[in-house]
Amino acid sequence: MPTTAPRRKERITYAQAFDINGNTPPQAIAIEEGVLGALMLDQTALINVIETLHPEYFYKPEHQAVYRAIFKLFTQSQPVDLLTVVERLRLDGELETAGGAYAVSKLTENVVSAAHIEYHVRVLSEKFIQREMIRISTETITQAYDETTDVVDLLDKTEQRLMDINDKNFRSDYKPLGDFVALAKEQIQEAGENTDGVSGIETGFLDLDTMTTGFQPGTLIILAARPAMGKTACALSMARNMAVDFKKPVAFFSLEMTGQELAMRLISGEARLDGKKLKSGKLAGYEKEQLNHAAQVLSGAPLYIDDTPQLTIFELRAKARRLKQRYDIQMIFIDYLQLMTSGAADNRNGNREQEISMISRQLKALSKELNIPVLAMSQLSRAVENRVGNKPQLSDLRESGAIEQDADMVIFIYRPEYYGVTEYDNGDSTRGMADLIIAKHRSGGVGDVHLRFVNEYVRFENPQKFGLGEGGGMQPNTAFDSGGSITVDSRINNDLAPDDDIPFDNN
Repeated sequence: MPTTAPRRKERITYAQAFDINGNTPPQAIAIEEGVLGALMLDQTALINVIETLHPEYFYKPEHQAVYRAIFKLFTQSQPVDLLTVVERLRLDGELETAGGAYAVSKLTENVVSAAHIEYHVRVLSEKFIQREMIRISTETITQAYDETTDVVDLLDKTEQRLMDINDKNFRSDYKPLGDFVALAKEQIQEAGENTDGVSGIETGFLDLDTMTTGFQPGTLIILAARPAMGKTACALSMARNMAVDFKKPVAFFSLEMTGQELAMRLISGEARLDGKKLKSGKLAGYEKEQLNHAAQVLSGAPLYIDDTPQLTIFELRAKARRLKQRYDIQMIFIDYLQLMTSGAADNRNGNREQEISMISRQLKALSKELNIPVLAMSQLSRAVENRVGNKPQLSDLRESGAIEQDADMVIFIYRPEYYGVTEYDNGDSTRGMADLIIAKHRSGGVGDVHLRFVNEYVRFENPQKFGLGEGGGMQPNTAFDSGGSITVDSRINNDLAPDDDIPFDNN
């Protein structure tokens, strides 16, 4: 008799899904029986697979009941054999569900060896994944036909369910210490071969790279600041340096600005042309040459921008995986964390702090999964404005202490000139300067890094390009301040022939 079709908002069962599709569900009953029999006969086999075998891997409800009894006995440190399993089923009121004592005893009759049990468990996991994918897809199709369904919510739920299958069933297993020692030695050797001492992804900011040895794979970096400090500009400058100077493919997820706005900023910084002038389109002949050269340089850079608004963490993870697979991206930038949502319907009216905590954990998991650094920008609370000196602290991270906990590195942006501080403690001028304050560094030191912030191009740069004073502060550059034409010492200019140097106006 056909299974009754579910109401469209209900969770579809396996039976309903396969009745709708008219196909036999993927299963391996003989292997299910062999695995259960082996677990009751061989304690070693049980120990080898107990952490990777789940009740839902078994298709038959009878077999699920038997495995639940086995698992309960194991977790309670009780012996596992045919007699104890039957007794456990009887005490739990599930002996009838398992088919009775005789049916349980039959499971041990045809077991020849438990030598291949890990392979057999892998087969059961594959059958389960097939069943789950069919069930979820059928449920999605059924709900998609319903005109009252929120399509965005349905898409989020479907993607989340598919990701949950991946997270639960494809976790990496343990490895002996020797494997990790070999990897560590290889990393040390590679680091020793680098003349600049940078083993991770270089940001192009020399002092920052020296202090951090580059952004390391599998780490979560938080770049945080108050509004108007230049979070996006700083991250975009890093992304530009990685993609243009070091040819590293990077992804930039912008939840606040459009891709076109980001491109305009990049062109402004690359061509050394004021953003206002670019928007007006009133360019002199030589400025058009600068613009064309900058566009050519940037167009060939492996920088991939996604400006999807209201991006959920599950959408981001799916897109990041595709970018890693297609372009082998080496780093991810996210602008910014507080604009993301969990995508879960039950969190939309819930605790925002808990939602941010979940997003933070997912970003850390993503960095480990793809084995690349992930940099997420974050807002700081207003407490910074009320503090003497206005320097940010870890406690200023907005909405969740989990951000600090999950992050491997926390970097604050502080522009002393913005707060009316005209000199550093050593007397050097703060004009045009920005400080990157490394407040947390799980595998290294903390401290401050001085950068130049060029406001008219909304760009961060190494202060050495403009002349560094003896005390480390910026010294006025007469060519820059007088409004004359100068040539900046950079990789781009070094790549040009002497006759191709293009002067630019700093007005």
